[in-house]
Amino acid sequence: MEYRRLGSSGLTVSRLALGGMSFADPDPATPWTLDAEAAGPLFRQAVELGITFWDTANAYGKGSSERIVGKAIREYSTREDIVIATKIYFPMHDGPGGSGLSRKAILEQVDASLTRLGTDYIDLLQIHRFDPAVPVHETMEALHDVVKAGKVRYLGASSMWAWQFATMQHTAAIGGWTRFISMQDQYNLIQREEEREMFGLLADQGVGAMPWSPLGGGTLARPWGQSSSRRATSDGLGAPAFLDSDETIVDAVQRIADQRGSSMATIALAWVLGNPVVDSPIIGATKLHHLTDAADAIDVVLHDDERAELEASYTVRQPTFF
Repeated sequence: MEYRRLGSSGLTVSRLALGGMSFADPDPATPWTLDAEAAGPLFRQAVELGITFWDTANAYGKGSSERIVGKAIREYSTREDIVIATKIYFPMHDGPGGSGLSRKAILEQVDASLTRLGTDYIDLLQIHRFDPAVPVHETMEALHDVVKAGKVRYLGASSMWAWQFATMQHTAAIGGWTRFISMQDQYNLIQREEEREMFGLLADQGVGAMPWSPLGGGTLARPWGQSSSRRATSDGLGAPAFLDSDETIVDAVQRIADQRGSSMATIALAWVLGNPVVDSPIIGATKLHHLTDAADAIDVVLHDDERAELEASYTVRQPTFF
């Protein structure tokens, strides 16, 4: 496993992050998730592979993902060896502190996450989305306060417009408050809109990218037409999740994987890792080979002609924040 600093911060993370959205108590709405017992072998394998950066969120499994991640740290590693990242924003209950990024919500939800994780500090606290209902200065000051209280070590953000992220960073700078060191946004061969503005902003400000869905929900990991239980047919706004040109991209991934004797997942992830602003893609593993395919991608350097073939058919689309 390789390790690197997250953005220009001093936080060292593994080149891959283990995604916690795959782990939750049983729920018919998410049949692909794994409970604590079923997820155990994946956590063990992550430790064996050196994947020590584990990402979750309070809303995943209605809090159960954080409990599963906390339990796994105690069973398979030590708190000192794991970098814990979690997120707040989405509803946890109907009360005024149950969702969003108000001061009340931030203070309440951080404490709740600490309890579920079974730890007294979070390495990377991320805002899951931008909250237009709360003044930015209120959010940034409250986030700074949980850092200064020792409950959080670093701050990150996720899935928003570049101007919103720039506003939050500028507000923190003016207030003398803690700035974000990371951005968790969707980025893969069939969703590249972050290249237009966000990635340039991240590079300029020394912020590291932690892409979610680097395999397009599994679409880039299997031949076109083969579906999975996690593959959505539309985005959160009802627009089609895939365009006709995406089939050509998936076919290119398959050709290059066959030529190299590799898995499609390895090739698609190697392309993501090749972007210099990307520090640690999030791997939503539910099977052991998902992690080994991801680890293999670290050693794959795509040739210029291969990258050109993979990128040639991309079609502009709306960024996905859902």
